[in-house]
Amino acid sequence: MKLSAKIATTFAASAVAVAQVASAGTLDDVKARGELKCGVSGGVPGFSAPDDAGRMQGIDAAVCDAIAAAVLGDASKVTFIPLTAKERFTALASGEVDVLSRNTTHTLTREASLGLNFTYYNYIDGQGFMVMKDSGIKSALELDGASICVQAGTTTELNMADYFRNNNMSFTPVGYETSTQTREGFEGGACDVLTSDKSQLAALRTEMKDPSAAMLLPETISKEPLGPVVRQGDDQWMDIVAFTLYALINAEEAGVTSKNIDELKANPGNPDIARIVGTEGNMGELLGLSADWSYNAIKQVGNYGEIYARTVEPIGIPRAGSVNDLWTRGGILYAPPIR
Repeated sequence: MKLSAKIATTFAASAVAVAQVASAGTLDDVKARGELKCGVSGGVPGFSAPDDAGRMQGIDAAVCDAIAAAVLGDASKVTFIPLTAKERFTALASGEVDVLSRNTTHTLTREASLGLNFTYYNYIDGQGFMVMKDSGIKSALELDGASICVQAGTTTELNMADYFRNNNMSFTPVGYETSTQTREGFEGGACDVLTSDKSQLAALRTEMKDPSAAMLLPETISKEPLGPVVRQGDDQWMDIVAFTLYALINAEEAGVTSKNIDELKANPGNPDIARIVGTEGNMGELLGLSADWSYNAIKQVGNYGEIYARTVEPIGIPRAGSVNDLWTRGGILYAPPIR
């Protein structure tokens, strides 16, 4: 009973802390600071990893670039803060970051118990397994008794345990703090298998000394909807983050790109495009932003398709025909209208 009371008190204190941070108004904080603090992985190519110049690149990083452009008018006004899986939620709840854009899976437990809100999904994924080709393994159902490298503090651990239990197989977990460490452990022979989201496995394979030596097994064992996360209690900030992402998706659907947006701003052609480029309606005002909030995001960062093409596709994950394609092309990417 004493332990239960202590746990309850800890959760209550955390909830109060989150409410206090959120009540300050994240939008006001970001504007006063003149920069957005974005929590990322920082070590997953295609999602968030520094380029040769030290600038964070990837689809997760681009979400924060777009938010900075929408809120501050400048996509470069972002400070990226690399966080481990264990650090990420505490960093967001405490106010160390304004938004978490760190290939993070939306689950009931996380939303209901951590004082956080998931906004929308910038990548929809599923967990898989990677093995060395010379192992001869062709299916996850052949992994009975395997040692498996896994990142600690993730849904990956739980999904793996469920999968092996459901299939009456045993395994030995080999836990690491970061995704880079899991790849190094796998490559160095510390385990037989590496498990993570399939996109992350593809990204980690590109960093191996011999990427052609490894292969992903065909099974997908979970649903992993990934997207930016904010603190509960600040509805305005949640709307800003969500609708910035919606604007990037709607822009692609409407054919608005970073290259043609100036032409379309001068001559929108239809009301939907006019609202996206900021020449009709009061969309920005409703969010507490300027009229050109979505124009800035699209012009400086690109629409969703442009972002995907320069971040995720280069690590070997084509978009056409996948769940991450637009709903109009057979995918499930669907955003509320800007109106």
